[in-house]
Amino acid sequence: MEHVSNTSLFAADLPAADHAHRLREALLASAFTADGLLDLLGASAYAALARSETVPAMRATRGDTPLDTLVRLFLLQRPVPIERAAAVLPLKECVADGWLTETAGEVRATVDVRPYGGPDGEDWFIVSDLGCAVGGAGGIGSREEGVVLGIGGASTTLAGITVRKAVGSALDIGTGSGIQALHAAQHATRVTATDLNPRALAFTRLTLALSGAAPADLREGSLYEPVGAETFDLIVSNPPFVISPGARLTYRDGGMAGDDLCRTLVRQTGDRLNEGGFAHFLANWEHTEGEEWQDRLRTWVPEGCDAWIVQREVQDVTQYAELWLRDSGDHRTDPAEYEARYDAWLDEFEARRTKGVGFGWITLRKSAPAAAGHPSVVIEEWPHAVEQPLGPAIEAYFARLDYLREQDDAALLAAHFTLAAEVVQEQVGLPGAEDPEHVVLRQNRGMRRATKVDAVGAGFAGVCDGSLPAGRILDAIAQLMNEDPVLLRDRTPQAIRLLVEEGFLEPLPSGGRTVTG
Repeated sequence: MEHVSNTSLFAADLPAADHAHRLREALLASAFTADGLLDLLGASAYAALARSETVPAMRATRGDTPLDTLVRLFLLQRPVPIERAAAVLPLKECVADGWLTETAGEVRATVDVRPYGGPDGEDWFIVSDLGCAVGGAGGIGSREEGVVLGIGGASTTLAGITVRKAVGSALDIGTGSGIQALHAAQHATRVTATDLNPRALAFTRLTLALSGAAPADLREGSLYEPVGAETFDLIVSNPPFVISPGARLTYRDGGMAGDDLCRTLVRQTGDRLNEGGFAHFLANWEHTEGEEWQDRLRTWVPEGCDAWIVQREVQDVTQYAELWLRDSGDHRTDPAEYEARYDAWLDEFEARRTKGVGFGWITLRKSAPAAAGHPSVVIEEWPHAVEQPLGPAIEAYFARLDYLREQDDAALLAAHFTLAAEVVQEQVGLPGAEDPEHVVLRQNRGMRRATKVDAVGAGFAGVCDGSLPAGRILDAIAQLMNEDPVLLRDRTPQAIRLLVEEGFLEPLPSGGRTVTG
């Protein structure tokens, strides 16, 4: 049952969801969907929208089809004649509920409605403030404190890295326009969505209703304050992680010093996760003088949790300040005001001895009690392309960690392994050379890792088809290479562990299926 902790959510400036099902039916009937937009606009105009360039889309919607009307109204946010809107939409309900306003024979949208394709082909709609959806008429570029953004690259990244197994309860912290809550509603029995901004909760309600999803438990407040001591099977957050002087913009600025908001969020998660539960966050973190960034992040990991933290990029302080000043449109203000704001950012970084800012994702998994005293904390830099959605690969990674925890070296040598799908071998060396300088195993799935292996590692991986235990394969390799099989068995398990952990090899349990399958 839907719960809303603040009646101010239903302010007069936002639509009501009373007839959202009627609006949804009308949008679908006119093919106002992600696929429908691509068919109408073409790849070039569709891509231009993502850059906030609307002229190609305006040219592509010069006709008078129902889809032309809806794109101009809700995506390009242009007025359309009443008669055109009435032919496509349940106009009376849309005006009464506040989706549209009527003036001088025309109607205008009061909110941005963007079609969004779900992971299994669902037709969803993300509702946000006008001009604040990526691909909307104005881009972001807003300096209004309570603005609620639509879907963007960060949102889709977080949705892609989230483990999507069926769960009883899910929590979306800082829900914004409700994108993560919408995804969670597909595989969680109960979804709770929180936000410090009451307008965001109202938009989440609209997004869920217009997308045909079950309502969420909506609660106003910061971080874990709205949920008290409740625990969840899944926690996700795309928090206001921007490291800035002050908290001018609710949607992006954390309001705490430096990266303290992200640190606090991660540290407090351990007590809110049920055993085996996952938490996924996007975050920024400081690179400070005299401190390794990996050591800084290691202190964030709560007790009783395994962690996998991936740094996707790093910016120096000037690049970072310029990025977020452009995000809020400050570069288009008075030059003196822009310079003053820029200076304030650099003052903040100088005071905190910050030399750069990292961006990436953090995944926590609540360990079982038996493993809680020996957590796995992996912190790495990986700026390379990955295969999205990455959630299945992340779930498989933690399953392999559990497997490796249970295997001593003797058990590992008795185990059977298969080479993971779409792993290829590359040999690197000078043309014409008899032997390669080194051999690389490369993944074409998941993280798309590459790892250098020696001749034993390459030979071992190449014959892993599940038919022989690892020890017998090593014995055969030792015979071929004239090596001592005992010494080879002694030195190889650590290399096998690394290949399993990184997903190049998949262990076969006694049942015959892979641990990750």
